[in-house]
Amino acid sequence: MNEQNKLPDLRCLEPQELDSFVAGLGERKFRADQLRKWLFHFGLSDFSEMTDLSRDLRARLAENARISDPNCLTVETSRIDGSRKLLWELEDGQAIESVLIPERGHMTLCVSSQVGCAMGCRFCRTATLGFKRNLTQAEIINQVIGAQRQLAEEEKLTNLVFMGMGEPLANRANVVRAIRILTEPGLAGLAQRRLSLSTVGLVPEFPYLAEQVSVGLTVSLNAADDKTRDYLMPVNRRYPMGELYKALKVFPLPHRKRITIAYVMLAGVNDSEKDVRSLARFLSGLKVKINLIPFNHFPGAEFEPSPRRKSWLFRR
Repeated sequence: MNEQNKLPDLRCLEPQELDSFVAGLGERKFRADQLRKWLFHFGLSDFSEMTDLSRDLRARLAENARISDPNCLTVETSRIDGSRKLLWELEDGQAIESVLIPERGHMTLCVSSQVGCAMGCRFCRTATLGFKRNLTQAEIINQVIGAQRQLAEEEKLTNLVFMGMGEPLANRANVVRAIRILTEPGLAGLAQRRLSLSTVGLVPEFPYLAEQVSVGLTVSLNAADDKTRDYLMPVNRRYPMGELYKALKVFPLPHRKRITIAYVMLAGVNDSEKDVRSLARFLSGLKVKINLIPFNHFPGAEFEPSPRRKSWLFRR
């Protein structure tokens, strides 16, 4: 690590921490507000471009701090729906992905929360990479800042989903810190009601998440009984479906909102008529909507996508 990288990264500081840092330089709080806007609204990473700060302050900031910058290695655009897959290189050489998804009336960014994943879901390609580390607050925010640089003038990022690489609730502290920054008025311009987080079901984290931020919740279920879910998702052995149900029953939801149940359709595994009936029984009494997801086959995968008629059976 070079000397510059040993300095505190200002994109890793929450508002009160940035206030304290600026006060330590002998500056008043309004300077922290100006700096925060350059960091998160304009997405600048060069102190010299922050023109409403004095030259002396810019020099002292450069001596005492740094600003990490998103480094986009590649952009792959889908010919089918125009989605853009963004590959980011992190400062330690690791790589993560996020995806820009254009939809009618809004633009969604799917972000990662970890390098790799430790959850071991058998149908997930990221699981084959193993777990490397959690992302920092800055590395999460930089995906948003970097994605906004990829947008055309007429495009605007409106929605954010934590559904990329990793389990967000296994990195709850940094995810929550990033959400607070991204939804602070006047900064990144995102509304909490337009944020959603997907989890495999780390039940003990649910109350803490609900206390700290108000975001949409998606639960990756993918099975209608414990035996099948144990096989597909090792987390179910720690927090079986009965415990998950109780946690979802009491999870506080914004007015008129529902929990999304993600269900990846796997041929011959979770797509029978019996599975449909079992799923309906399990979800009874919960405020949910179901997102049926076709399995995206990858090299080495042990599953195949369900036939389309199976999806019709579930939708009836």
